[in-house]
Amino acid sequence: MKTLYFETQMGAAGDMLTASLVELFDDRSSIVDELNCLGLPNVTFSLEESIKCSIKGSHMSVKVDGVEEDEAMEHSHDHNHQHHHNTLSDIKAIVDSLRVSDKVKESVMKVYSIIAQAESFVHGASVEEVHFHEVGAMDAVADITAFCYLIEKLNPKRIISSPINTGNGYCRTMHGILPVPAPATAKILEGIPSYDDGTRGELCTPTGAALLKTFAQSFSQRPVMTIERVGFGMGKKDFERANCVRAFLGEDDNTFDDSVIELEANIDDMSAEDLAYAQEEILSSGALDVWSTSILMKKGRLGTKLSALVRECDEERVVKAIFKHTTTIGIRRSLKNRYTLNREEIIKEVEDNKIRVKYSSGYGVERSKLEFDDLKEIAKKSGKTLSEVRKFFN
Repeated sequence: MKTLYFETQMGAAGDMLTASLVELFDDRSSIVDELNCLGLPNVTFSLEESIKCSIKGSHMSVKVDGVEEDEAMEHSHDHNHQHHHNTLSDIKAIVDSLRVSDKVKESVMKVYSIIAQAESFVHGASVEEVHFHEVGAMDAVADITAFCYLIEKLNPKRIISSPINTGNGYCRTMHGILPVPAPATAKILEGIPSYDDGTRGELCTPTGAALLKTFAQSFSQRPVMTIERVGFGMGKKDFERANCVRAFLGEDDNTFDDSVIELEANIDDMSAEDLAYAQEEILSSGALDVWSTSILMKKGRLGTKLSALVRECDEERVVKAIFKHTTTIGIRRSLKNRYTLNREEIIKEVEDNKIRVKYSSGYGVERSKLEFDDLKEIAKKSGKTLSEVRKFFN
């Protein structure tokens, strides 16, 4: 199984993650040319050779109007320069105009929404009210777009990251001097294994944390895999250790496609209505799937076994949701290996009607399915039956 593994022993930043992916391609200059043709306004990508602790890698330079974010921030502090700020809706308008697939656009907005939600929590404002510094916002959009675009080109079956090193101390931001990890970064890292190894400095940025939170299916040691390529994405700062993110691309030697955690709880004192609500809340907390099974418990009582599948990075949140919304006093945990088909979702448009289409393939199987919620919505608006709408899109 094609697996991409990120080693984040020196943290994670958008430019480092992107550079590590570019290094996985044969013709890197062509990849950079592609990034410069994505339609990001006033943004220029350039790949620079970088050597850290005698190790050669690449640094991804992102300039907005010819200026890098660090330079713009310094200019702002030194000259009290006022910059235009963007809202999340402004960012979405930019993303909608990009020359990338709908899947990449959706991924970009998903990552950026995670950052916006963290900023909203930290500053006590609604997501709609959060403002992003113009250069910083475009720098983040560029990093996120480039990363999502390259992930689509590489098309790994599974993405894994090591636990993330955050560093410690303080960092300078547009809001002043803040502790490391910065408040927004710390919020994004909730539910993700992270640590501080004593290195002074900001090793993990909000963009880096949001990218890994969106794409990594688990956070653990590198699995047994046959490595085909290794990419070194270098940071700008120098430390005693090489400041880089390493991306390993290869074949996972695991017989199974994927591993998930199954959580189970036996319940005999909840109504069907309450259980249904609990399942909705458990799904919302990050579970991949939730279901219930009728069982016969001790003393001949009828009960329900509640089961949930969850990835390791979401386990704690789901456990809390199960305890919060059910009456159980104990949860069983087991690791499950599973075979899975490759899954992809696209948006199909016919005569101004849009619908999500889910494709799955692998093991000699190919199939597609229209998203039922979209199907139902179109049927209600048009007055047609579900069968008629299916025929219309097929």
